[in-house]
Amino acid sequence: MKPRVLIVVESNPRTSGRPAEAIRVAAGIGTWKKVEVLLYLRGAAILSLSEYSDEWIDEDNFSRYLPILQEWGRPVYVQKGAPELALLGEALTSFEEVSDAQWASLAGQSTYVLRF
Repeated sequence: MKPRVLIVVESNPRTSGRPAEAIRVAAGIGTWKKVEVLLYLRGAAILSLSEYSDEWIDEDNFSRYLPILQEWGRPVYVQKGAPELALLGEALTSFEEVSDAQWASLAGQSTYVLRF
């Protein structure tokens, strides 16, 4: 069984380059196919999925690497009920809302958890 890496992103893409870097790292690690990579966005980080990322820091990482995550056939996980979901508009990739309990379960089942 492959190790699982859960990448948790909480930073705001409008003010931090961390979400763009996290998505780039997720795509890069997942491309190796030696680990299963899951991406979970909380709070303002959910805006990283917006098709209108031209004002985000390192905006090209979103349009370049999110489609790679889509190819894996696994959704990006997002915080259920987050207010930022109403601001999202069209998403660049499919996503699934998960509760805090589900997020905790994902973390518990992961070999590694990286926070951005």
